[in-house]
Amino acid sequence: MRYLILLCLLLCVVSCKPSEEKKSKENTTNDVETTNDLSAISTKDFREFKVLDSKYISNTELWKPFNDDLNDFTEVIYTSLKPLILDQDILTIQKHINTRKLSYEQLTKFYLYRIRQFDRENELSLNSVISLNPDVIAEAKQKDKELLNKMLKHPVFGMPILLKDNINVSGMPTTAGAVALKDNTTNDAFIVKQLKSKGALILGKANLSEWAYFFCGDCPSGYSAIGGQTLNPYGRKTIDTGGSSSGSGVAVSANFCAAAIGSETSGSILSPASQNSVVGLKPTIGLVSRSGIVPISSTLDTAGPMTKNVIDNAILLDALVGEDALDEKSFYDPLVRHYTDASFKQSSLKSKRFGAFKSLLKDSLYANAVEVLKSKGAEIIEIEATEIPLPGFLRLLNLDMKTDLVTYLNNYGNKNLGYTSIEDIMSFNAKDSLNVMPYGQALFQGVANDTATKEEFDEIKNTLKTNGLRFFDKPMTAHNLDGILSINNYHAGHAAVAEYPAITVPMGYTKEGVPKGLTFISKPFLETSLLNWAYVYEQASKMRVAPKNYN
Repeated sequence: MRYLILLCLLLCVVSCKPSEEKKSKENTTNDVETTNDLSAISTKDFREFKVLDSKYISNTELWKPFNDDLNDFTEVIYTSLKPLILDQDILTIQKHINTRKLSYEQLTKFYLYRIRQFDRENELSLNSVISLNPDVIAEAKQKDKELLNKMLKHPVFGMPILLKDNINVSGMPTTAGAVALKDNTTNDAFIVKQLKSKGALILGKANLSEWAYFFCGDCPSGYSAIGGQTLNPYGRKTIDTGGSSSGSGVAVSANFCAAAIGSETSGSILSPASQNSVVGLKPTIGLVSRSGIVPISSTLDTAGPMTKNVIDNAILLDALVGEDALDEKSFYDPLVRHYTDASFKQSSLKSKRFGAFKSLLKDSLYANAVEVLKSKGAEIIEIEATEIPLPGFLRLLNLDMKTDLVTYLNNYGNKNLGYTSIEDIMSFNAKDSLNVMPYGQALFQGVANDTATKEEFDEIKNTLKTNGLRFFDKPMTAHNLDGILSINNYHAGHAAVAEYPAITVPMGYTKEGVPKGLTFISKPFLETSLLNWAYVYEQASKMRVAPKNYN
């Protein structure tokens, strides 16, 4: 079956590079033991897209709440604001606002103007935004009033943020890209409450690979029935967006928001961040709350920041963290600040030891990145990847989702949906399969078919975590390493099951123009170190170039 072939191509962390092995099994229980990375660089190109534009989003309805407010926001005003906003970091934007060169209202209208100009039903459309907060302009005006009263408490204050559409937000449905959830209006997720408490503006929802890319199996990354096909600004219809946080990565890259939130089970922040030349952080599981987020796996899921630069990433992470009593893995250390005014000025790589995979040094971008790190004082130790399998990875996801999705529906979903199981959703989908699931629902079928005793499930989880830890801990212990250097999402699966954090930073473009990211991986609770290392590399290399058609 084609979806099994695709999965084997996608889940790529048994070695130092994406596996090229193709396997075909006629088995709907999804027992593909090589499957370990949901982020998926799809084998499809634009000629194979079954659906491009959304059949469920009306541009007229999308923009109706904003028409009056945007009437006086002219092209002249938009152009005059470009130097103040386009590709600027959050601190610079705040400086412009504090000096009255800009307001939160103008900033919000600027992003709305760009979304309307570029995102849907035109020759440059990217389909990265699913819905918009109808009250966001009024909320921005309120932030301007609060600023006059010196109420600014955090750098994220007044910044328009897009959220992946599996994160609950009041005032907009949380669809996970699925028609079955188009009426899923909810209360705010814990992390949304955190953002709002710091003064952030929720601009809207970003498209995603439907059900966080754990639904259709044989579909391109960035596709959802609600949002249509997300496209990459560096190569619209020709360069993959990565998944599943496709819309978040694209929207940040194309300057549709100050920053965005994605989510990752295995590679779903790292892949779209690297594919769209932005910075993506997958935190230690539990650092960022998961309650109120449509799940795949309570064992592996986490949300995380996606931004144009490292400082913005630290600012957004700092706004997200907090202990959530409803998330059993949640933890919070109030003494740790992931962003302070002085923290990045003190960043250094001197005496830091990083492991670089020998096989990846054949990649010129990776080799160049390693040289940049050396020039900043880092010690690089060449290591061989140990072939450590991740048996039962897909079954872990199947078995978690079978129960975790029901828990979400019961505790955080809209009570009027009426679904009590994944089979209920599958039955809904089958009623209009052409529109609702044009690529099928093979992975959902695998979830429905899979069963295990508690003892079997515990053994799967224990084996995966042990193997993931072995993959990293063996070289880190042997060579006294601070971190491991990878590319994109190449080692996302092992990092996922080890529960290790990772950050990816733009490291350049292939001769075909495809973005790539340098990925730092280290032990749990070292997000501040990862951010500091990434910042030094980012500032020394300056590799990110904005997509030229969206300037």
